[in-house]
Amino acid sequence: MSEIENLLREDLRGRSPYGAPQLDVPVQLNTNENAHPIPEDVAAVVAEFIGRELRGLNRYPDRDAVALRTDLAAYLGHGLTADHVWAANGSNEILQQLLQAFGGPGRTVLGFMPSYSMHPLLARGTGTAFADAGREAGYTLSPAFAAAAIERHDPDLVFLVSPNNPTGTALGADVIEAAYEAARGLVVIDEAYTEFARDPASTALGRLAGRPRLVVTRTMSKAFAFAGARVGYLAADPELVEKLLLVRLPYHLSSITQAAARGALACAPRLQAEVDQLKHQRDRIVKNLRAKGLPVADSDANFVLVGGLRDAAAVWRAVLDRGVLIRDVGLPGRLRITAGTEEETTALLDAFDAVLEARPALFDSATEPQQEQQP
Repeated sequence: MSEIENLLREDLRGRSPYGAPQLDVPVQLNTNENAHPIPEDVAAVVAEFIGRELRGLNRYPDRDAVALRTDLAAYLGHGLTADHVWAANGSNEILQQLLQAFGGPGRTVLGFMPSYSMHPLLARGTGTAFADAGREAGYTLSPAFAAAAIERHDPDLVFLVSPNNPTGTALGADVIEAAYEAARGLVVIDEAYTEFARDPASTALGRLAGRPRLVVTRTMSKAFAFAGARVGYLAADPELVEKLLLVRLPYHLSSITQAAARGALACAPRLQAEVDQLKHQRDRIVKNLRAKGLPVADSDANFVLVGGLRDAAAVWRAVLDRGVLIRDVGLPGRLRITAGTEEETTALLDAFDAVLEARPALFDSATEPQQEQQP
């Protein structure tokens, strides 16, 4: 053990940082980014908002980001105000702040894996114990299963993801209700992909009223094509938002970031057209892969989880060899595919066709079309 390793916190020794493969290939469909660049007209608006701030960069930004929070509340609707909203550098920082304020040493956060892989890493970084309740057959989550897990572990926080990553499936309202009733601590609904949901009413925002322990987290990385800007936010009871000020770094959200986000929010209807295109490509992937005999669940995110793979790692490599990068998330017989542009989706489907033809032994499925399945 090196001298530096010896000085490191014991619970971090031997750990690896979070990361996804970043390979220089023509089609990259592995990190759930929005495949469409910012449209020119939207970029012009964002640049205008940023331009207003440039000469004032000698001053610190608004540390409470009131104007941005006001715009976010207007975008979310549901009677929310700036007092109900908090913003930070990506939804990961939002989740980290929740753990800093309500988790920490001697406290536990409960998750239902497979789900967002950063949840246990964020817990570890804040000294919060992470308990994994797992999922039911087919990676599903029922109200009874969620409630029983909460009663068994008695956590200080509960993380639920809807739509879930990597399965793409949204939670029913009954699961959220059961979890909230069973929990004594915070129930955090991670809705990073909710703008891609087939049913917009599936959001938990409408359940915030009268539930002070319920939190809904969001990001601008996906639907707003703003992954490079790093803007995440939450909606919750105003008292909970106020408590987060105890752990936020001073001036944590730069003037440039706040301005860029406000510009993008001003163009939300325009960006929704890009979201609709990605939803179409997602559904195209589902339909085509099912027609090839591969089980794929209906997705409410901008990605799909495909199964029926006898050797997922070999399929991943074979598709990569044809210039398309997708994601091996470590689930037996399954790979995750981000929805891309029309051209990228065509390249993906062509790659799968070629692999199926050249190496059919890598697949468990027959060639008969598959019916809808839940992962």
